[in-house]
Amino acid sequence: MSVPIMISVVVAVGVMCLVAAGVNFYREYAGSRSLDERLGRLAGTTTQVADTPNLLREPMLAAEAGSLIEQLLPRLPSLTKLFQQADFRMPPAQFWLLTGGLGVGAALLPALFGLPFYVPLVTGLIAAPLPFFYVLFLRKKRLNKFAAQLCEALELVARALRAGHSVAAAMQSVAEEMPNPIASEFGRVYEEQNLGVSLDLALRNLAERIPNLDLKFFVTAVVIQRQTGGDLAEILDKIGYVIRERFKIMGMVQALTGEGRISGVVLIGLPFFLMLVMLYLSPAYVSMLWTDPRGRMMSAFGCLSMAVGAAFIRKIVNIKV
Repeated sequence: MSVPIMISVVVAVGVMCLVAAGVNFYREYAGSRSLDERLGRLAGTTTQVADTPNLLREPMLAAEAGSLIEQLLPRLPSLTKLFQQADFRMPPAQFWLLTGGLGVGAALLPALFGLPFYVPLVTGLIAAPLPFFYVLFLRKKRLNKFAAQLCEALELVARALRAGHSVAAAMQSVAEEMPNPIASEFGRVYEEQNLGVSLDLALRNLAERIPNLDLKFFVTAVVIQRQTGGDLAEILDKIGYVIRERFKIMGMVQALTGEGRISGVVLIGLPFFLMLVMLYLSPAYVSMLWTDPRGRMMSAFGCLSMAVGAAFIRKIVNIKV
């Protein structure tokens, strides 16, 4: 495929993505509001309604049935659960448009400069999944923060139970006294059981939203205690002690494997740093890596070898506790 044809195709796809994003934005934000509501907002007579939890309405991130992107690509995988775990406030349809637009834009720039046909393909494939990796980063950060807060939350629940409160009231105390994300999750459990959902089902929903092993222990302990009885406060104290000791061991492992992680970063970053230095000192010498066929093969083999080495180093230093 010649470069002009490829540029035309990329531009056409980019324009289609922009038009689809504009139509989707209009339908969601402008077309969904009635004329009376918009006129009242402009006149200053419309009152703002507080956003309160309501289990009877549709989820915030659920795509509308008439969404344009859902009609065009109905088989796209659902990202609603992933977005809930990451607390990422964007509808999945707009996320897919952002991903496609970013990939097309990254592929369009090298094509405009007349680079070989494989360069836009590589840049597009690299840039397109960047939003997805960002969501995964937010998810991992939020789940790690939840895991770090769980021990203190269980101890707070145990103290509330010893003071004579119910499990639901203990959940409410966690939602009021602790920061997010654990406050919002426990507060959602409290709101669910207030609206008629059984406490066992609300806790199971919590364990499904947050994939944490210690949280599953807590949910199992509460469900069994409600069926058979027993001292739930003592059980929660023991679970909290196990979580605290696990974090202590994880800190020791991180300290002992720090040298291996730093070595991996240096070994992966050093070749690229030396390439930049040599590119400044002798550009003709380094340009052989992408102008000569043997140089391209060597570059591809070197990148593949570094990727395999990084995977091995990561496997060695990541010890499960």
